[in-house]
Amino acid sequence: MSTFQIEGGYKLNGTIEPQGAKNEALQVICATLLTNQDVYIENIPEIRDVLKLIEILGKLGVQTERIEKGKYLFNASEINIDFLKTKEYAELAASLRGSIMIIGPLLARFGRGFIPQPGGDKIGRRRVDTHFIGFQKLGAKFEFDADNHWFSISAEKMKGTYMLLDEASVTGTANILMAAVLADGTTTIYNAACEPYLQQLSKMLVAMGAKITGIGSNLLVIEGTSGLKGCSHRILPDMIEVGSFIGLAAMTASNITIKNVGLEHLGIIPASFRRLGINVEQKKDNLVVKDTEHYEIDSYIDGSIMTIADAPWPGLTPDLLSVFLVVATQAKGSVLIHQKMFESRLFFVDKLIDMGAQIILCDPHRATVIGLDRKHCLRATNMTSPDIRAGIALLIAALSAKGKSTIHNIEQIDRGYENIDARLNSLGAKITRL
Repeated sequence: MSTFQIEGGYKLNGTIEPQGAKNEALQVICATLLTNQDVYIENIPEIRDVLKLIEILGKLGVQTERIEKGKYLFNASEINIDFLKTKEYAELAASLRGSIMIIGPLLARFGRGFIPQPGGDKIGRRRVDTHFIGFQKLGAKFEFDADNHWFSISAEKMKGTYMLLDEASVTGTANILMAAVLADGTTTIYNAACEPYLQQLSKMLVAMGAKITGIGSNLLVIEGTSGLKGCSHRILPDMIEVGSFIGLAAMTASNITIKNVGLEHLGIIPASFRRLGINVEQKKDNLVVKDTEHYEIDSYIDGSIMTIADAPWPGLTPDLLSVFLVVATQAKGSVLIHQKMFESRLFFVDKLIDMGAQIILCDPHRATVIGLDRKHCLRATNMTSPDIRAGIALLIAALSAKGKSTIHNIEQIDRGYENIDARLNSLGAKITRL
């Protein structure tokens, strides 16, 4: 288990560029299974979760070639479906939640798929019913081995249909979409997720020959086709990293320029940070964060405490609420952080309270933060990263705290952030990887 040792309390300065979007990468890499032709993908973040997915596809028979940093060639012309029944596959897939998205493409192209119950962050219940209900509506047969926690799905030929998703699941929508592109007839998916990741996946599938309308909306219509071809695709900048860097600049009272952010795909993220009083300026496709020695949280017109809450796109992504919570600890004023989707994601606040933050955990979904306005600096401490997003939030807190902090289990952070210690050290941070 690796550890970060952080000497905090220093202002940072300089320019940083976000990596490719992790959540998009997991989807589009799975989509390479839909064709026997070459697929080129650029701007792939070389992080633990993505590299593990590439490893799984390689063992499944996908030929993968790293052309240069972040650019890979995939060819799925020779797939060994029997690998899905091996113990090695079970261990690899169980440790990566994103691996569930190989099921849709395999079902579409080969008529069957198997996967163990997915792993990933321990942030609360993350059911996968939406995926398999969607497959069943397309005509597939689903079986669940409760004793061994093993899912299997099969279909001789899927047929297009209408479906209303029980939740706007991003991975569920992606999985069903990839299954539907090779089904007979028309599939209509209502209450579909429409995050930029889904839009990018849809555009890639269209480039491969799929027929999809409604991209960017919650109503997708797919005309099934008999086969898909190869393509080239470039992954968007990671909006979660962009938000993390905004939060980092605010907490450390730093001047940081974030380059090539893909501004049109950030939605309300910059505006939401401005509601916390943070000065976020737009300069072409860059964001500049400065003058953050003091920032004051807005309140509602009637003077009541403001709420920052997650919501399906174009609402605020839940992956950034941990960062918003940390940033609020040094603001002037109070805010209610409402994490609607996952009931365990706010439990890391006990570590911030140990550092001197004034936070009231109301229930598993809500926390009230009373900002300190830098009158009391956070204290350095020892802590353990429980998940990817809490991990980066704790790293930001440690960088703002005076003294030496230690973060254990940083493999969680590495799952979502590429070479984060070296990149932040280039801005003046003092992070040592042990």
